[in-house]
Amino acid sequence: MATTSDPSDASAPPPVLTEIGGGVGIITLHRPERRNAINAALLERLVTAVHDFDHDPAIGAMVLTGSDPAFCAGLDLAALAGGERIGQAEPGQHGPFGQVSTPIIGAINGPAVTGGLELALACDMLLASTRATFADTHARVGIMPGWGMSVLLPAAVGQRRAVQMSLSGNYVDADTALVWGLVNAVVPHDQLLATAVALAGDIAGADPAAVGELLALYRRTTSATTDEAWDIEAATSRAWWREHMDRSAVGERASSIIDRGRSQSRPASG
Repeated sequence: MATTSDPSDASAPPPVLTEIGGGVGIITLHRPERRNAINAALLERLVTAVHDFDHDPAIGAMVLTGSDPAFCAGLDLAALAGGERIGQAEPGQHGPFGQVSTPIIGAINGPAVTGGLELALACDMLLASTRATFADTHARVGIMPGWGMSVLLPAAVGQRRAVQMSLSGNYVDADTALVWGLVNAVVPHDQLLATAVALAGDIAGADPAAVGELLALYRRTTSATTDEAWDIEAATSRAWWREHMDRSAVGERASSIIDRGRSQSRPASG
């Protein structure tokens, strides 16, 4: 596969890597030193990559993954505390990059937390590594979701489990995520990307017009009663940012959330 990246900043690695091969586009979140946390640069390049692939007729499916050890730790709280505008909802946006016509497979290689979980939920199907974990820490950070957490998480795992995840901030491991219906399958870590690419290749080999129409049909039928929920979440998120957001407190909570996630993700001994 050919690897491409934006060379505009030669002094730093690109925050998003892209590959193309066999009708499949691979997008890799690439800030491993920050556990692929979302800052303005990563978000901009992610959105660009998704839409570039979506408009490329040679690409029949996409895979979204992260550079180890994490899929995505959510918003970069240091960048957020420093004033970057990231994660704020726009009316009608429906997710971090909006809805696209090319199917996206999430290859969840490690923790997918808060905004990272929303990135995963924005995918059309999810494959999880045995190292994957999932958590919503919006309540612990002190911010409101704006990329579909309150819409897509209950659709995946049910209302009560979604509320449990969002209010507690507790981590769910890959096997539990499979039982709950959050992911399609759990595979060994070293087989994750190959499995996701193979599935994407299967999709890319189907009739592209039929794939696009079926995907649009599923979205129409499943969102028939939830469009208002998207607007409610977006309005709540914007009001929270305007009236309650405390950037300094968000930054101070970062280390405690990371430590808590590590302790909850650590396998039991014995």
